[in-house]
Amino acid sequence: MSSQGTSSDEKLILSERDGRAVVITLNRPDKLNAINEAMATQLMAALDAAEADRDVLAIILQGNEKAFCAGADLSGFSDATEDRYDNYRARYNQRKTRAVYRYLHNYTKPVISAVEGFCLGGGLELALFGDFIVAGEGAQFALPEARHSLIPGAGGTQNLPRRIGPALAKELMWTARRLSAADAKEIRLVNHVVPKGEALAKAKAIVGEMEASGPLAIMMIKQAVNRGTEMPLALGFYQESDLAQLLAFSEDRQEGVKAFAEKRKPKFKGQ
Repeated sequence: MSSQGTSSDEKLILSERDGRAVVITLNRPDKLNAINEAMATQLMAALDAAEADRDVLAIILQGNEKAFCAGADLSGFSDATEDRYDNYRARYNQRKTRAVYRYLHNYTKPVISAVEGFCLGGGLELALFGDFIVAGEGAQFALPEARHSLIPGAGGTQNLPRRIGPALAKELMWTARRLSAADAKEIRLVNHVVPKGEALAKAKAIVGEMEASGPLAIMMIKQAVNRGTEMPLALGFYQESDLAQLLAFSEDRQEGVKAFAEKRKPKFKGQ
């Protein structure tokens, strides 16, 4: 099994603080931001740093005007007969191009995907592991793997049906149909469509609205919703109650209630 070679000095991920948001930019424009091992490693490092920073409320993930992400770049991996079982094992823990999706699945802070241009294959799967998508008018979405006798292998067959329903998800994957931003909005694949080039600005505006909310409450809401979709309704109610009760022990909960009584803006600390 061979791996992809990239200079350790090459910045394949750009991370910039913007108010309470961290904007993470996929930076392989010559490859339509296709994810290789080095990019996935750098992406997880940037996400890890933001997760640990209490002042960071949310992540905005973006590409560039031409492509959010065209999928996984597996060109550096061999698939010789003698390597196939090693590749089978590697995809769980060794391959960072797979681990990054699991990392996002367990991420506690909101992740907004600001999509311009192509969002295809593993790129759409990456966006689906975020919490929601904001799209510029020129964005295009597809899971085209079946055209190559493949299936989406980074969560697409699971996340897309949960987002838009199984019947429509199967049709889109079977036909490899490419959707415009407007089409994606119609089927609720994306939350917002804005003029081309303005997806990042819209995502920042949404984070700005979220700043009035307690960061611990935002975290618990994400946990309740994400876990609850995998549970029977009754268990979801119990989990919601437990997570709500956990907040009762936080300073932020006390501050929120006190600020409401005093008719002022709360000063949350994330603790």
